[in-house]
Amino acid sequence: MLSTALSISFTLVTAAFALSFFRLFRGPSAVDRILALDTLYINAIALLVLLGIRLASPLYFEAALLIALMGFVGTVALSKYLLRGDIIE
Repeated sequence: MLSTALSISFTLVTAAFALSFFRLFRGPSAVDRILALDTLYINAIALLVLLGIRLASPLYFEAALLIALMGFVGTVALSKYLLRGDIIE
């Protein structure tokens, strides 16, 4: 049962990853591209967590935590740049 659920989850998250990647390149504005990048790193975290569950390895969960931290900082920096034109005040 768990392997079936993981297979379906991998498929759906991979489809979401591909659609976010498409939006990253075809986004009509910079805000859409930042949101697509934010969604991409969330999908990457989901894939790493699913892979960690499948392989029963805690290393993937630590990598997902690092990606979450870097993705949050990157999203905040890009948003601040769009609002003010300067990242560090």
